[in-house]
Amino acid sequence: MLPPVKKDRVIAQLPTCFSPNAALHTKDGFHPQVKAACQVQKTDTVSFNIAKVIVVGDVAVGKTCLISRFRKGAFDKNYKATIGVDFEMERFEVLGVPFSLQLWDTAGQERFKCIASTYYRGAQAIIVVFDLSSESSLTHARQWLEDAMKENDPSSVLLFLVGTKKDLSVGGINQKRSPDQLVQIEEEAIRLSEEIKAEYWAVSAKSGDGVGDFFFRVASLTFEANVLSEIEKSGSRHVGDIIRLTDRTEDDDEPSKRKSNCC
Repeated sequence: MLPPVKKDRVIAQLPTCFSPNAALHTKDGFHPQVKAACQVQKTDTVSFNIAKVIVVGDVAVGKTCLISRFRKGAFDKNYKATIGVDFEMERFEVLGVPFSLQLWDTAGQERFKCIASTYYRGAQAIIVVFDLSSESSLTHARQWLEDAMKENDPSSVLLFLVGTKKDLSVGGINQKRSPDQLVQIEEEAIRLSEEIKAEYWAVSAKSGDGVGDFFFRVASLTFEANVLSEIEKSGSRHVGDIIRLTDRTEDDDEPSKRKSNCC
C-alpha cells in the first residue's frame, strides 16, 4: 500500500539559524517586499515555485540519511550508497504560497563524480555535508564546494555547511574521536563556514536533532531569494509577475523521483 500523501510543510516565518555567528542570514523574518507579494497572492491563483538544491560531500557522511530523515521522519540504518544521483521533491507552503525543493542527492564515490557533476548546474542552494566525527570529510568539503560552484553563479547561490552525526558528539560514544577532537572539528567547521560564507548547521539524522529546522531554513531562504530575484528582474510587485514557476533546471518534464546510474 502506498503511504498517505503528506500535506505541505507550512512555513510562516524564518526558522532560527543554528549559529548566528556563522550565518549570513540572521534576520528574524522575511523581507517586507516578499511578505507584501505573498499577501497579494491570497486573492490570486499562483503556480508552484521551485528551487533546485544539490547535496554534496564524501561517501558515507550521511547525505541520503539526512534527506530521508526529513522526508520520512525516520532513520534508515540499512540505506544503500547512492549511485550517481537521486532526485527527490519536497513540498512546502511558505507565507501561504506553494513551494517545492528539488533535492539532488549526489554520490560521494570518486567514480561517480563525473556523473554527479553534470547535475550541479542551476542550483539555487548548495548543501555541503561532512561527518562531525571525520576530520577528512571536513577537509574535503572545500573541494566539493569548488566543484559545485564551477557550474553556478557564486553571487546567486545560497551555501550551507552541514555537520552530520551530531549524536556522536553530544553525549554519544565514538570510538574514532575523543570529545576534545570532536569539539575541535566543529570549531574548524565554523571557521570554514565563515570563510566560504556558508550557513553552518550541526544535525543528527539518527535522532532527528536539527534536521527539520535546517530544511525549513533552506526552503525559507531559497523561496525569499526567488521572489526577490523576480521582483528585481520584472520591476513589478504584482503577484502574477512575482510568484510563479521559477524552476531553472533543464529537466522540467522529469518525474518527481529519479535515479541516475553509471553505465
